[in-house]
Amino acid sequence: MSSYPGPAELGAGLLARCSFPPAGTELACAVSGGADSLALLVLAVAAGCRVSAYHVDHALRPESAGEADVVAAAAERFGAGFVSLRAPVAPGPNVEERARDARRSVLPAGAATGHTADDQAETVVLNLLRGAGLDGLAGMRAGPSHPILGLRREETGRLCLEAGLTPVVDPTNACLDMRRNRVRHEVMPLLERVGGRDVAALIARQAALLAADADQLDALAAGIDPQAVAEVAAAPAPLARRALRAWLRGELGGRPPSAAAIERVMAVVRLEARAAEVGRGVTVRRRAGRLYFAHD
Repeated sequence: MSSYPGPAELGAGLLARCSFPPAGTELACAVSGGADSLALLVLAVAAGCRVSAYHVDHALRPESAGEADVVAAAAERFGAGFVSLRAPVAPGPNVEERARDARRSVLPAGAATGHTADDQAETVVLNLLRGAGLDGLAGMRAGPSHPILGLRREETGRLCLEAGLTPVVDPTNACLDMRRNRVRHEVMPLLERVGGRDVAALIARQAALLAADADQLDALAAGIDPQAVAEVAAAPAPLARRALRAWLRGELGGRPPSAAAIERVMAVVRLEARAAEVGRGVTVRRRAGRLYFAHD
């Protein structure tokens, strides 16, 4: 018999800051084997969810196939289901983004991920660099898909230690060729030294406040048909941009479009341009008073 605490004991004090669905709910959890995703698995079980751990192998590293065994063992120990998936991604440019898209394509809709408040802060900084507007600065939304967003990375690591779990260490997380890694290892520590405070927590709190503002603007923009040129042109500019951003986000796989992309579409609305490239091979065009998507 294991001498380590069970999930209920491990989750004590942490679950109050999580946003898992009600006990008994079936929940697919994306579990890579890292500390955050293993903590997600433990806490989901502690929350009383009927958990299935999904491991996705991108075949980017020779040892990646064996990491599924780590997840399978943890799932078995905590009474969760286990599903192993393959979504190979070729090495090369934008590998992080391509791997994320590959995971989304094979994971169940709404699968929970182990993103923490530290990931949230990094995401907000990255979105700021992209000029993604209010949606980007609001970051990820807490809820069943991001249930441990209120926790810190050090807490997930400590939970794994207390549970006797040995997380997988992905060496690519230290590779400074990836922009997120540079934000994590260089930008965030610099901001903490300059600010003299826990900047990640501050940014995560600001993201939550901006998310509430964004929700209110969403409600006001909901009555605008983003494809109707006349409606968009007549609306107050902040609401027009909001309606366009929501429309574009759906076509761009959930990723918020940049402020520059929105302004290019606004130029099409104002009849100053015939088409606007908005990223990922998607172009917005105008015909008979309507906007529509064209793919390169």
